[in-house]
Amino acid sequence: MATRKNPSKTAPKPKTVRPSAPAPRRTRRKPENSPSPHDLVVAGRRVVEAELAAIQSLRPRIGHSFAKAVELILGCTGRLVVTGLGKPGFVAQKISATFASTGTPSLYLHPAEALHGDLGRVTRDDVVLALSNSGRTEEIVRLMGPVERIGAKVIVMTGDTSSPLAEKADIVLDIGNVEEACPLGLAPTASSTVLLVLGDALAMTVLENRPFGNDDYALIHPSGSLGKKVMRVAEAMRQGDSNPVVRADEPLAKAVAVMTQTPGKPGATNVVDKRGRLVGIFTDGDLRRLFERGPSALECTVGEVMCHEPRTVHPEMLVLEAAQVLRDSRIDQVPVVDEKHRPVGLLDVQDLLALNSL
Repeated sequence: MATRKNPSKTAPKPKTVRPSAPAPRRTRRKPENSPSPHDLVVAGRRVVEAELAAIQSLRPRIGHSFAKAVELILGCTGRLVVTGLGKPGFVAQKISATFASTGTPSLYLHPAEALHGDLGRVTRDDVVLALSNSGRTEEIVRLMGPVERIGAKVIVMTGDTSSPLAEKADIVLDIGNVEEACPLGLAPTASSTVLLVLGDALAMTVLENRPFGNDDYALIHPSGSLGKKVMRVAEAMRQGDSNPVVRADEPLAKAVAVMTQTPGKPGATNVVDKRGRLVGIFTDGDLRRLFERGPSALECTVGEVMCHEPRTVHPEMLVLEAAQVLRDSRIDQVPVVDEKHRPVGLLDVQDLLALNSL
């Protein structure tokens, strides 16, 4: 009879897995001769000086071709399409955004994406602004043939006027042979700055010669700190049910009730005559002063104790201008009147403070 082997004697022993030792932490060794704070300051200033020199060298290059480029953009019935790759690509996006925010419809076109279908964004009514310091960026040079067949005009910003890109342009804006601020002479630094400055010069010159005012600016900047600078009083004032109004011949108690019951409790009320024209304003401060004179002072009409001929603003005034009126007059509320001197709103300093906190 066969005997069975004891499995405990024949099974291999399990191997003990030991955790691997953690990899030694790498530390960056400091150079043997560490630069002093003075050396670092000098290096930083050297970069600034190099970029300032590059900008200074740009100034005499703004000439006849610059004027032609401005005229071409002003006469464009389509959009300004700005393109660039790498660091000039980032600059191109900023230039496009500046044009768009100052009244010139514009978009940024990535050159690689353009070669794969985004060229459909370009029409014969557009102007293409291409940025390339070398003028030999392959993707942008390849764009020029299709752009020419589409029929769009081309402006090129480059440091080489004999480059393949410059040869395909309708207008060439020469930035010159810019010496980079990079210690290796490789990283785009000063050249990117010059491209940006030249783009700003183009955009601001176009803006100066285009009908584009505060109202146009406000239309496309409705938010943020820029939007506040061009906001009108009509957008910030208390109006409708929030605009407190009483007649001058009504009891003072009625004025106090209106000030209390009006949404937002403005602490003031506009006072009008029988024809609805503003004749005064009554405020919480006026009420406190009346209390100091005793109870008998409260038994009168609001017209007897109101502030006559108050300062006013109109709905189309800039909020910043209205705020200056409040500061100069040292008041917290100011009536907003229309062309017939009817109070169409009330501007409260608390509303202006709320705008500043947005």
